[in-house]
Amino acid sequence: MNSFQISILLLLYFGLLFLISYLTGKNDSNETFYSAGKNSKWYLVAFGMVGASLSGVTFISVPGWVGATQFTYLQVVLGYFFGYLVIAYILLPLYYRMGLRSIYEYLGERFGPKSQKTGAFFFFLSRILGASFRLYLVALVLHHFVLKSFGVPIEVTVVVSVALIYAYTFRGGIKTIVITDTLQTFFMLSALVLAIFLILDDLDLSAVAFISSEAFEGYSRVFVFDDPMQKNYFFKSFIGGAFITIAMTGLDQDMMQKNLSCKNIKEAQLNMVVFSMILIVVTGLFVFLGSLLFHYSEVNGIDLPMSNGTVKTDLLFPEIALNQSLGLGIGITFFLGLIAAAYSSADSALTALTTSFCLDFLDLERYPKELQVKRRKQVHLAISVILVAVIISFTYLLSDSVIDSLLTIAGYTYGPLLGLFAFGILTSYQIKEQWVALVSVISVATIAVLGSLDASVLSGYQLGYELLPLNGLLTFIGLYFIRESDIKTA
Repeated sequence: MNSFQISILLLLYFGLLFLISYLTGKNDSNETFYSAGKNSKWYLVAFGMVGASLSGVTFISVPGWVGATQFTYLQVVLGYFFGYLVIAYILLPLYYRMGLRSIYEYLGERFGPKSQKTGAFFFFLSRILGASFRLYLVALVLHHFVLKSFGVPIEVTVVVSVALIYAYTFRGGIKTIVITDTLQTFFMLSALVLAIFLILDDLDLSAVAFISSEAFEGYSRVFVFDDPMQKNYFFKSFIGGAFITIAMTGLDQDMMQKNLSCKNIKEAQLNMVVFSMILIVVTGLFVFLGSLLFHYSEVNGIDLPMSNGTVKTDLLFPEIALNQSLGLGIGITFFLGLIAAAYSSADSALTALTTSFCLDFLDLERYPKELQVKRRKQVHLAISVILVAVIISFTYLLSDSVIDSLLTIAGYTYGPLLGLFAFGILTSYQIKEQWVALVSVISVATIAVLGSLDASVLSGYQLGYELLPLNGLLTFIGLYFIRESDIKTA
């Protein structure tokens, strides 16, 4: 694809998003922005959440990660499924019973305003980093394959990307997101299926023939049971995956805001179960695509892409889709899929960050309605600017696979949320609120030190995704030490 074709594609795509935004954003109220009037269809939420959960990170980074890890990422995904059941049958009933719009209002009700703000702060930090990781991938691909040759700085690409998200979400909020995420998930899955079909066709293979081949066998290892010291040992990956899901979905305003816009708890639970099943299948297709991409590159003598002097397996999929002889169709669907995957997660993140900041930090409801809307729009714009700054910093600092970096960072930032909610749900103690922020910071700092240790210091033990539940446990223990002497009776 050339730059003109890509530009036309982008204009048509965002034209469609702006049309949806116009139709869904006519009611410019905070209630519409925060919860879509509690009228979202569960099946639209379930389908749209697939795109929001997978994002551009899965679309590009998971296939590129197969070369180093084979199919072992599926161990984490199996853990995800268990985590989704916990969310559906433990967390969602709690949120609906309390009638929450920001889930961190639970911490305010349970412990007090300082706990609510602490929880919201760690969500804010987590989601800013997570959304930035996802949008960074889009900026990297657009810059590397399109704009770099024209001398356009990557910073300009980042600014335009975030500005477009701001423009189509600032009025309708979550009501717009439910519809646009559904559309974007469709584009992403269409691109995934078409890419698999076209690569198999070019290799003159059927899916069954490829799965039976020696080439596939070299990438197809799923389970690691032989060495508990390894980072991707099964039980470490499975347990870590379960807690990643509980924290990054169940304790994350971004993902829960969509669920809380359903009509009732039954529909929200149905949405969560159906969504989790679809997610396992789709992730399996992505790792299968990864094995195809590496096999295709070997057969055709394609070198792994480089960026800033470093091998970037995250760029393998776009390299094959855009620069090889698979035809214009795969180039078009690749860009539609990439943009859809990245924007379906980033747009909802921007909306959720705005919602959380307005409700958890500013307590906007104490102001007149006209001022509430004005302040919400100001917050929306300010968070967009913060996203731009963080993404630009990633272009200079990030060197590892983005999916690995994202899950590693989650182990640090979501741990205090896991500990706070677990202590609130599993115990009846009150806490001395003035110490809650300090406990959370100490827990994160401890985990950061552990995570930086070389495996040789730990007798060869490689820390992996178990950092998240360990972080939550440390926070839980810290909260126990600052508990009130009296047990909460209400």
